[in-house]
Amino acid sequence: MNPVEAFLPETYTAGVPYALFGELRATRPVCRIDEPAVGAWPAGPGFWAVFRHADVKHVLRTPEVFSSHLGATQIRDPDTPADLEFVRAMMLNQDPPDHSRSRRIVAAAFTPRAVRELEAAIEERAVALVDSVAGRGEADFVELAADLPVWTLAQVMGVPEGDRRLLFDWAGRVIGYQDADYAGLSTAAREELSPIGRAALAHRPSSAPRRPDGRPMNPRSREALADMFAYAHALAERPRPGSVMARMREGGLSRDEFENMFFLFAVAGNETLRNGIPGGLLTLLDHPESLRLLLDRPELTGSAVEEMLRYWPPVIDFRRTATRDVELGGQLIRRGAKVVVFHASANRDETVFTDPDRFDVTRAPNDHLSFGFGPHVCLGAHLARVQMRAMLRAALDRLPGLRRAGEPVRLTSNFQNGLKTLPVRWGTDR
Repeated sequence: MNPVEAFLPETYTAGVPYALFGELRATRPVCRIDEPAVGAWPAGPGFWAVFRHADVKHVLRTPEVFSSHLGATQIRDPDTPADLEFVRAMMLNQDPPDHSRSRRIVAAAFTPRAVRELEAAIEERAVALVDSVAGRGEADFVELAADLPVWTLAQVMGVPEGDRRLLFDWAGRVIGYQDADYAGLSTAAREELSPIGRAALAHRPSSAPRRPDGRPMNPRSREALADMFAYAHALAERPRPGSVMARMREGGLSRDEFENMFFLFAVAGNETLRNGIPGGLLTLLDHPESLRLLLDRPELTGSAVEEMLRYWPPVIDFRRTATRDVELGGQLIRRGAKVVVFHASANRDETVFTDPDRFDVTRAPNDHLSFGFGPHVCLGAHLARVQMRAMLRAALDRLPGLRRAGEPVRLTSNFQNGLKTLPVRWGTDR
């Protein structure tokens, strides 16, 4: 198998290439991979790919050697120096001590105490969502589950009820830009939006914005997300007391840092769960013995969620940049080279996980890397787990006989391990 398959977005339309990852862990655990042109996106310089669990952990915990800041954290290089400078202001793309300062500003919203205060409301919302379709006998679980992370983010950020769908659209455009169905996503109904939501629409670029030279515009650039940033500034004028927006406003962030912090919450806190919850359920439905065990023993929900995260990691990979010449996995990596860690491969490493291709809801310990590792470990991991548990329990408790109703459709992306549709049905009529 050609290692370049690990880079190509269309590879993941058919599924994560775990067989390729296993072969590379065994034979070329750190290897060079080409970065060919994809559609209208030009070819890149290539990168070093890292596939073993221990090496992935090493890269993630040593930002002084493998920087998030130098080239940001996506495989593709930002298109222009201005684009790079802008995204470097994002907490995700900072190294300590700047990263530590940014994280402290918003960390209070994600403490165990803060999440506990939201937990009952999240569980109620999950039950309400499931009950809203229970009488139909079938639904698209991707569409059903998508509302919970958007609703939760709206609570944390102080976003008005009618504007939640804007968060959905922004996340889809940024994360799904390699997929034609998501690249120009626009589902928010104008008549339901708040005044600042309607005003933001005037700043929305065309469905496929391009630069003057004809190249596609970076979906993470300030120009491509002008509507989101216009909304962020308007919302910050009257932040709800105690919300993340209030903390951001009071935290001394620069303009670029503020816009990128809003970007991070609106997108990262949304899209990973939009993919992780349906992906986890699909995994469970495809393993009926595990489904029966979980129905009989609901106390296993916590460990089941951890195994879902290991088996279906929402994020496939992240990029770093070498700050100096360094040896990793027997390879000499030169200063300035891209280094891409594959979480999805690390989660199937046979030296860490017994029988790693087996889905086991009782697995313990479970040292998966789906929420990252080191200084950039996911700030919202606890909140994400609460939402996954709530949606899983609501679906299993209130949709008896839950099962597939057709083939799911996967997202075309080499970054997010996502589903676009997951048809399910329930009840006794088979």
